Amino acid sequence: MKGALQLVFAAVLVAAPSGVAAWGALGHETTGYVAMQFIGSKTLSAVQSSLGSTFNFSLGPAATWADTVRSETAFKFSAPFHFIDAEDNPPTSCSVDISRDCGSAGCVISAIQNYTERVQETKLSATQHQQALLFITHFIGDIGQPLHDEALELGGNDIDAICDGSSTNLHAAWDTGMLEKNLDANFSGDPQVYAASLATRITSGDFKSLAAGWVSCIEPSALNSTACPLIWAQEANAFDCTNVFDFKTGQDLCDSAYYTAAIPVIDLQLAKQGYRLAKWLDAIFE
Repeated sequence: MKGALQLVFAAVLVAAPSGVAAWGALGHETTGYVAMQFIGSKTLSAVQSSLGSTFNFSLGPAATWADTVRSETAFKFSAPFHFIDAEDNPPTSCSVDISRDCGSAGCVISAIQNYTERVQETKLSATQHQQALLFITHFIGDIGQPLHDEALELGGNDIDAICDGSSTNLHAAWDTGMLEKNLDANFSGDPQVYAASLATRITSGDFKSLAAGWVSCIEPSALNSTACPLIWAQEANAFDCTNVFDFKTGQDLCDSAYYTAAIPVIDLQLAKQGYRLAKWLDAIFE
């Protein structure tokens, strides 16, 4: 069952338009822009040198690359790397177990480990280093989306939902629907403005006391293991037992108490993963 489910979900991810990728373009750009505000000087130099003008020397534009190429023949192998199929039972019980949930083709947890090792491999070409950096940037964003750490109904893709009166599915509502509504209403639809707000909350707001705990697992020895990505997946997956599946059939997820409860989770996860991305890259380059 698990193997078949992974193959189907991988196919969904490959076939899906970029607008229903994890967090959508706006969400991924946000994590990249948040990270740019917290990386060290050596990391900034390495990142800008690797990304170049193609990505405007920034992790913001670079963060969407892995979604834009995954339907290309050369990158179809990466489809399973965007998620892990947690075979748990939300909302009753939530858990992520690598041996149970990460299939033979790989998953987001193993992908972060693999591309972290590749970005440090001196024998690889500049292009290979750049692609490794691009994958890391994207997958650290992906792993913070609760439905990318869940197998139930193909990570919510097979659960019909309504967002602002339009038919969608639960996965897409979390990827784009609620996020786009929030940005349009409060941040001029601009991920850089949104990222700046999240960064302020990290440096001097309600996230300040939490930030150190977000990156407590990050140290040089962690870069070559799945320890940190597993923690991040487990944290995101826990929301599947609290917020994500807590709705009634027919409820408009973008115009109800569900939306009001979901936005703080989305804010938290994007801020958290952007900050983690910065400190993960610092552990590599600083």
